[in-house]
Amino acid sequence: MEKQNESVRDRLLARLPQPENLAAYREETESLLAKHKKALATEKWTAYLLIVFVYALTMLILNGWAERHGVAAMFEAVAGVMFLVVIYMGLETVIHKYQVDTLKEIKQVQLQVLELQASLKEDRNK
Repeated sequence: MEKQNESVRDRLLARLPQPENLAAYREETESLLAKHKKALATEKWTAYLLIVFVYALTMLILNGWAERHGVAAMFEAVAGVMFLVVIYMGLETVIHKYQVDTLKEIKQVQLQVLELQASLKEDRNK
């Protein structure tokens, strides 16, 4: 059992970048997290715009404008579909946010492990 644990440990450590590349890895991690943050903001604003669109359609239906112009059924269908799309996008955004939070924690642990490896190498060299 002990030998199997060491092989898993070695495989996990082999997937980490080398401590010599710590600064480059830190910059890469920051750019990756910034990219995800921008994507989350874009998803949020897209959902807001769709909510405004659904609200406008609903107001046109409730005020009677759509009925007077003979497009009430179409507006109701479009508003219903857009409402479901907004719900789906909201769930997708929440899931994406949790994935980014998990990624952030994983990268933080990886950086800590790399810093520990680098400090151990420095101690061995002295």
